[in-house]
Amino acid sequence: MSNFILGGLFTEGTTDNRFLSSIVERTLEEVAFDCTGDIETKLEIININKIGLNFNDQILKASRVAYEKFGILILFVHTDSDSASDDLIFQSKIIPAQQILLQQSDEYCKNVVAIVPVQMTESWMIADKKLLKEEIGIEKIDVELGIQLPPELITNPKEVIEDIIRLSKEDLTKRRRNKGLVISDLYQIIGQKVDLIELEKLPSYVKFKNSLKDKLRELNFYHK
Repeated sequence: MSNFILGGLFTEGTTDNRFLSSIVERTLEEVAFDCTGDIETKLEIININKIGLNFNDQILKASRVAYEKFGILILFVHTDSDSASDDLIFQSKIIPAQQILLQQSDEYCKNVVAIVPVQMTESWMIADKKLLKEEIGIEKIDVELGIQLPPELITNPKEVIEDIIRLSKEDLTKRRRNKGLVISDLYQIIGQKVDLIELEKLPSYVKFKNSLKDKLRELNFYHK
C-alpha cells in the first residue's frame, strides 16, 4: 500500500480555493493520522477553463487534469448547496457526476469526495465565531451581529459577514488596521485558522469528513 495520499481540490471559484484549501489539507492530515502506517499527504489546487462547461463537463475535465498533471488519488469537489439542504445538489450534480466518471477510461481520477457547505462556503466561515470577530476586529455579542444561530441556519452568511465588517468600521473603538477590510481579505486567513472542532458542529462538514473516511476505507488506507 502506498504511504502517500495526493489530493486535488476543485472548487466553484478562487475565493473558495483560498478558504477551503487549508481546511481540506488539515482534514486530510487529521484523517490520515488514523490510517494504518505513516501516511504523508499533499493537496494540489485543480484549475480549469470552465467557460461553456456544465457541471458534469467541469468535473470530467478537472478529473482528467488532476490525473494527467498530478496523478491525483482523490479529487475533492466543492459546490455550495445555496439552500437549507444539500439533497438537491447531491441528487442533481454530485451523484450524476460520480456515475459519469466511473464510465470513463483510466486517464481520470475517479475517487471523488464532495464538499457541499449548506447555504454557502461563508457558513463555514461563521463556524468559529470567536475567530471571525477577532479577524474583523469587533467585540459585539453574537446576537448583535446576527450570528447567534447555527451557521447553516443563516440564509445569507456572506451578507451577514459583510454587515459585520460595516459595523466594525462604524464602531469608534475599531482597530485602525481594519479600516479598509473587505470580505475577500478573510477567506484565506480564516481558512488557515478556523478550529476544526468548531467545523465539526456543522453537519455538512461532518458529512464531508465521513465521506473522506469512507473513501480511504475503500482504498484500504483507513480501517476504523
